[in-house]
Amino acid sequence: MNPPSKPELAPLPATLTPMDAAALAEIGRKRVWIFDLDNTLYPAECDLFAQVDRRMGEFIARHLGVPFEYARHLQKSYYRQFGTTLAGLMRVHKMQPEPFLDYVHDIDVSVVPDAPELRAAIERLPGRKLIFTNGSRAHAERVAGKLGVLDLFEDISDIASCDYEPKPSAAAFDSMVRRHDIAGMNAAMFEDMPQNLEVPHRLGMSTVLVHSTYMDHPVQRSMRSWTALPEHVHHFTDDLTRFLNSITIDDGPG
Repeated sequence: MNPPSKPELAPLPATLTPMDAAALAEIGRKRVWIFDLDNTLYPAECDLFAQVDRRMGEFIARHLGVPFEYARHLQKSYYRQFGTTLAGLMRVHKMQPEPFLDYVHDIDVSVVPDAPELRAAIERLPGRKLIFTNGSRAHAERVAGKLGVLDLFEDISDIASCDYEPKPSAAAFDSMVRRHDIAGMNAAMFEDMPQNLEVPHRLGMSTVLVHSTYMDHPVQRSMRSWTALPEHVHHFTDDLTRFLNSITIDDGPG
């Protein structure tokens, strides 16, 4: 099997890369660590979404009996209108979500590397660790298992457990924090999509934007023009493992 081609690399604005010591001290007091999955826990160079993206178009074409090109048009239109393609299919076509999720996540994860250094960095964090994804639990288990970090996480909050409300909606985060009894001030959220950090910021979480090299999304492209972090993004890193290792853990009561 040929290795996946690397996506276009987005330049990192130099003004965003330094890490503030006081802010790092604040995040060191957290005791709940919430990680997005895709292009956050694993590098975007794995290009898993290219597989998922193609399979979404295939499923829509077969399910609706339309040409693949039109299915792709619907796929992207629903994503823009409803936040996820699945949300649009459920609302417009009353489609059951399970067959869609099973099909689109039936992908080759062999391109995901073992990540012993990431494992060690996550393992040193005190308290609880969760995965919060708009994908399925099965997909998260396969990918986190391939990375070698699955056993470090208390639970996976997936799209089904949030009643199919996707990030960045407040309803998705409300479901997640209620289900896991999380106080926002005690938590940190790691994401590659900046809009998915707006609600965590309002909830009092520390927010960490993990730079992604995936450039097929307009939000990722727009980040190239940033000269400062948005207010709801407290930290910005292009290396999750390095960032986690830079945190000085506060061993006091928390």
